[in-house]
This record gives sequence, C-alpha cells and structure tokens, in this order.
Amino acid sequence: MKRLIQMLLALIFLMAVSAGVAGAQTAGASDGAKLFTAHCASCHAPFNPMRAPWPQTLQQMSAQTILQALETGKMQAQGSTMTHDERFALATYLGRPVAAASEKVNSCAANQPASANTAAWNGWGVDLSNSRFQPAAAAGISQAQVPQLRVKWAFGFPGGTSAGGPPTIIGNRSYVGGGDATVYALDARTGCRHWSFVPSASVRTAISVSDDGRVAYFGDIQGRVYAVDTATGALIWKTEIDTHPFAMITGAPKLFGGKLFVPVSSAEELGAANPKYECCTFRGSVAALDAATGEILWQTYTIATKAARVTSVDGKSGFGPAGGAVWSSPTIDAKKGALYFGTGDNYSEPSTKTSDAVFALSIDDGKLLWIRQLTANDTYNIGCNVPGKPNCPKDAGPDFDLGAPPILRELSGKKRVLLVGQKSGVVYGLDPDDKGRELWQTRIGKGGALGGIEFGAAADEKTVYVPLSDWNPDPKLGGGLFALDIATGRKLWVVAPAIPTCLEKPGCSAAQAAPATLIPGVVFSGSMDGHMRAYDITSGVVVWDFDTTAAVQTVNSVDAHGGSLNYSGAVVAGGMVYVMSGYSVNAGMAGNVLLAFSVDGK
Repeated sequence: MKRLIQMLLALIFLMAVSAGVAGAQTAGASDGAKLFTAHCASCHAPFNPMRAPWPQTLQQMSAQTILQALETGKMQAQGSTMTHDERFALATYLGRPVAAASEKVNSCAANQPASANTAAWNGWGVDLSNSRFQPAAAAGISQAQVPQLRVKWAFGFPGGTSAGGPPTIIGNRSYVGGGDATVYALDARTGCRHWSFVPSASVRTAISVSDDGRVAYFGDIQGRVYAVDTATGALIWKTEIDTHPFAMITGAPKLFGGKLFVPVSSAEELGAANPKYECCTFRGSVAALDAATGEILWQTYTIATKAARVTSVDGKSGFGPAGGAVWSSPTIDAKKGALYFGTGDNYSEPSTKTSDAVFALSIDDGKLLWIRQLTANDTYNIGCNVPGKPNCPKDAGPDFDLGAPPILRELSGKKRVLLVGQKSGVVYGLDPDDKGRELWQTRIGKGGALGGIEFGAAADEKTVYVPLSDWNPDPKLGGGLFALDIATGRKLWVVAPAIPTCLEKPGCSAAQAAPATLIPGVVFSGSMDGHMRAYDITSGVVVWDFDTTAAVQTVNSVDAHGGSLNYSGAVVAGGMVYVMSGYSVNAGMAGNVLLAFSVDGK
C-alpha cells in the first residue's frame, strides 16, 4: 500500500507542477517558512546534533524528493503532524522544481555487451571477506603511479545533494546508484551512459554483480531488493523483504552460492524524534534470497521476538525491544559456511543482548552459530537530541553501533581473525573459530554518535588500516588514520589529520568517516573535508591529496561539485580510481559527483 501511495503522490506532484504552481509557490512562501520553523528548524538548524541536512542543503533537493520523504519516506513521522497541503507547501518552499532530464544526453555510441567479471571491484568490500584490498593485477595501478592521478572524467547526479553509493566496476562497465535516485550503467573508461534504471526509492547500496556479469543486484531505502539485466537495465525481479515503514537497505547485498544475502536497517531512530510517534517496533535482519528468482529462502532477525507494548516508569506507552539494525554488507566465510555481520543499538527499552554485537549465522539456513556483544545496554534514538527528549530511553546509551562490516583475515599457523571496528573508537580482533572470543582490542579514538569507526577499514595479510571519524562541532577536531598489526592490535603508525582548508564552509570537518581502500603499497582514505588522500603503507606519509569539492565539468552536462566523503570509499580497478563526492546528512557538505581518475588523466 505504501508503494501505491508513493506513486500516486509523485503523479499528483508532477500534475501540479505541469499545471503551473510557480505562482502558488511564491504566494505560499510565507506559509512554507512558518511550517519549516514550526516542524523542521529544531533538527535542521546548522551545527545541530541531529544528523539532519542543513537548510541550504534542503534547498538543493527537488521538491518532489522532499514531499516523498515527508509522505512515505524517512520523514513520514514528522510529516504526519501536517496535512497533505501543508507538506506540499513545505516541499515547494524548500525544494527545487522538477526538471526533466534527456535520455539522450551522454549516451554511449553503441551499447556494447557487458564484460564478464574481470578487472573487478564487485560490491562494497571487493571480496567475500570485505577486506577492501585490491591486488595489483586487478588494481592496474602501482604505488609509484598514484601521485600522477588526475581526473579523467566526471559524472553529475542532477538534483542530488549526496553522491550516492560506491560504484562497482566489472570490466568495461561501472554500475552505480546515484544521489538522484537513479541507478546507472556507465562506461568505466569514459563515463558515457549505457542505461539508467529508476527504482521505487533511492539506492544507497553498492551494486553486486553475478559471476557471469549478467545480473546486477541492489537494495533501496524502503526495504526492496532488485535484480536487473546488466546488458539493458531491464528489471528481472523485485522483492520487498521488510514492510516496516522505516525499513531500509543500506548495506550491499552479498552474492554467494546462488544466494543473495541482504542486510536490513532502518530510519526509525529518526522517527522517534516525533513526540507523537510511539517508539519503536523495527528489528534488524539478514535475509537470504534465491538469486535467480528473488524468493526469500530464510530471514533471521537480530531480535528474536516482535516488539510489544511497554509502559515506562513515567507512565508513557511505547514499544520494545527494537533496533539491532544491520547497516553494512555481510562477510562470507566460505570455509565454515558462515556469514558475519554487526548490529546497531536498541531504539527503545528493554535492551537486548544482540545489540552492538557481532553475529555468525549458517549460510545454509540462517541459524545462529554465535553472538559476541561488544557494548551492552546501548538504547538510544534521535529523540534524545530533541528538546523534551521524546521517546528517549531513561538510561540512554552512547549510540555505539557496529556500522562497518567485519573483515576476515588469515593469520600464521592457519589461525584466523575477524577484524571489527566500532563507533566506540575501539578496534577488535575476534576469533571466528571460537565463537568470537576476543583476541585483542585497541582504542584509537573517543567514539560517539558520529565517532569512532563509522564505515570501515581495509586489511591485507598483516595490517589493518583504520580511519577514525570522531566528528566534532569544531571542524579542526576528529580524524586520523591508524595502522594496526592484525595479529596483536599493536599500533604500527598513526597519521594525524590535516587541518581542513574548508573551515568557512558549513559541514567541513577533519573527521575520516569513509571506509579505507587498500592496494599494494598505498591506502586511500577520504575525509569529511572533501579530500581523498593516499598514504604510503609503511610510513603513513601522504603521497597524493585531491580536493574533490570544486565545481567540475561533467560528461553528462550536469552542474556538479563535490563535498564531504562519507560512506563511499575509493574504488580501484583497471588502472582507474573512482570517488563519489558529496554527503549532505550527518553534518556534511553537499555534493553530487562521481570522479574517475587515471594516471595523468589519460
């Protein structure tokens, strides 16, 4: 039903625009301003702790995108306090008018067949272990060549304020879910467009492609999974795996053994900021789908029982337990037939022993193999940051989600280690063959709601390279890159962040939230200041530094510039480096561009 409502709202909106609502927008501007002040300003004010886009960022979004967020998306709890006319007035006051895009702009001269799985960066973590380590042959670029990287082409996402998820590179194709709520197949060398696909909601995940290169899989921010033909972009199947109104898929599906393993997270933490919302009922999960048909084979929830109505000590009614979102792509252990992933905090009381934890499930049937909880009693939601603290748990936790996927690595003597970074600022080495027993832990930061390790590290056979966020309202604080021995957790070197050059821009920060990317000799780390930097892995010396925030000429003639680098790390394949630049939430700088680098830009 919510999908039908969304389609009808979009149709109504487009009809209103075509009928000439520009005058109404002007006439209703004062109403829109009042509505924003009454319903939005407390969360969307600059330098607030709400992780919400700032007003200047909202003004770069399309009015239709804002309306859909208020009606059927992650802001529907806030939108529920207004009438449809008020939501429409607010959206048209804030957003840009809808602009039609030409399908002929930047089309490839010939739609050549998609390559097989060669020269690949497939999915989020490049391999089943989520190592984010690209070997020399697949990288196609050496340590000595990295300082010579120059922009070869750029692709802009029209109307986007965040660039979107990281691209997947399969031979001559790049597949990417952009910040304009469109999935693209681009030529990896030139950026021309083979096809585009418009899903029912925006796609933040990386794209996972089958071994034969024929099918691309991804999830959207309303809990649906898609399979499309890589040659044409035609839909093969679509499956809704969670009907909760706040359900999202943020982590890339992982393909293995004919099954597609899909993590489910949610935006219900944001809905809890509405005093009229009874928090909370969502529970995270991982589902296994038949890759050929989209049929759900099994689904394991991070909280075993559905939320029930509970009454707090102050007499307020709500629901719990809830939460345990799975934010990132799962890690596959082919040797043991296991699947590993981390969970987020509980949204409401009572707390569970499965929040802020590492799970191991059987690939075959989804049965639990073991759980290792890293932080207990972490109950938290965004209501804790709002005046009056609606829905905030009595003993609010620190919000120490496990937002980054575990990395599975081999140690000497056939021993193995599961490398886990947490928003607490602690990196763990766990034993996957002994129920997640702790081998070591190393603190690298203070941690916090936007602190610690946000989206992940990269590791080879000896060392894990971990970027630190530790975001702070002072843009000069936070950040840093750490090299740790994977056997002991010992710090090998630490590189302090550079003082940002964007200090006067809203959203500028030294925090390094983006996941690291590793090739032989060099590790890449992106920062919220918009810089992508490459570091020598033996010394930590910066060997390449590129500011992505400037406006750039795009191959598809879209006005575009970069911004903060966040959940999309660098992607390296076939002699190219790809960077998605722009992140308008979590106090970041907006941007809407995919930059493709090659040696000397050739």
